[in-house]
Amino acid sequence: MHMRSMLCLTMALAAAVFTPSALAGKTLDAVKQRGQLQCGVSTGVAGFSAPDAKGRWFGFDVDVCRAVAAAVLGDPEKVSFTPLNAQQRFTALQSGQIDVLSRNTSWTLTRDASLGLSFTAITYLDGQGFLVPKKLKVGSAKQLKNAQVCVQAGTTTEKNLADYSRANKLGIKPVVFDTYEAGYKALFAGRCQAYTADSSALASIRNKEAPTPDDYLILPELISKEPLGPAVRRGDDEWFAIVRWTVFALQEAEELGITQANADQMKTSTDPAIQRLMGTGEDMGKLLGLDKAWAYKAVKAVGNYGEMFERNIGSGSPLKLPRGVNKLWNQGGLIYPPPVR
Repeated sequence: MHMRSMLCLTMALAAAVFTPSALAGKTLDAVKQRGQLQCGVSTGVAGFSAPDAKGRWFGFDVDVCRAVAAAVLGDPEKVSFTPLNAQQRFTALQSGQIDVLSRNTSWTLTRDASLGLSFTAITYLDGQGFLVPKKLKVGSAKQLKNAQVCVQAGTTTEKNLADYSRANKLGIKPVVFDTYEAGYKALFAGRCQAYTADSSALASIRNKEAPTPDDYLILPELISKEPLGPAVRRGDDEWFAIVRWTVFALQEAEELGITQANADQMKTSTDPAIQRLMGTGEDMGKLLGLDKAWAYKAVKAVGNYGEMFERNIGSGSPLKLPRGVNKLWNQGGLIYPPPVR
């Protein structure tokens, strides 16, 4: 009886430790107390994060933060955006200036293991490419021998350029700039023969910033893998889970056919998977320290993953980027959200 009592006590203590009410996280507490999510974004990449003429931020990365704000605070407008260049972004997260970094940032081992941060999920599968003036008649990156190539400092892009040049014996001469804007403006001014960045950013630059978009060409090669997604400070597992599962919920909403427009109607569904996501069935929110309707609020705020993509960077946007590998797994792509259950 003594051993059985000890076993029961141990099991009770373990259950108490792992109950949802015990999952208190300092970032979640701070966001709730502040009544606002602090989100780090780029200094301006059209389609991903950029302010309009009135200073309101729009874009794919911006919508990720609005979805988190909706899930946590019930209001997608309760978020402030801090524009950060490549050198500032990690320090801002480490220091607590921002709660989440959603800024076209590549997930790499070095960043994941040595900067005191954790990447939560992949929101966009990208790759590094080159933007060149058509008048140079360059059709391949391997024709950039001894070329001057503009690149932003403090990025994986800069390192990838050096690796690609060395591996292919191209003797590329990098022209390094502190900001994204300075780099592409130098290309347009003729200070370099090419500009290198993620291919999505190159499409944004060509379509939105080039004096004459048709005068520029994105070369066909991708020289790297660039899985982009939001990052949080390491050490707060609850906040990590909230941001991660908000992204997964938006992706699963697309898989289940839940949209911003039909989310209310979907609350009456008898499908258990839809009920879990819409907050009308098994309570998934309590496991994250959120209310039962957390995922419903996120979808109502920004739409599902596919809607976010099409509106900001896909066919419904000026960029018109193809979904490609960013299609769902059951549509021939690589986006495969774990089940919300």
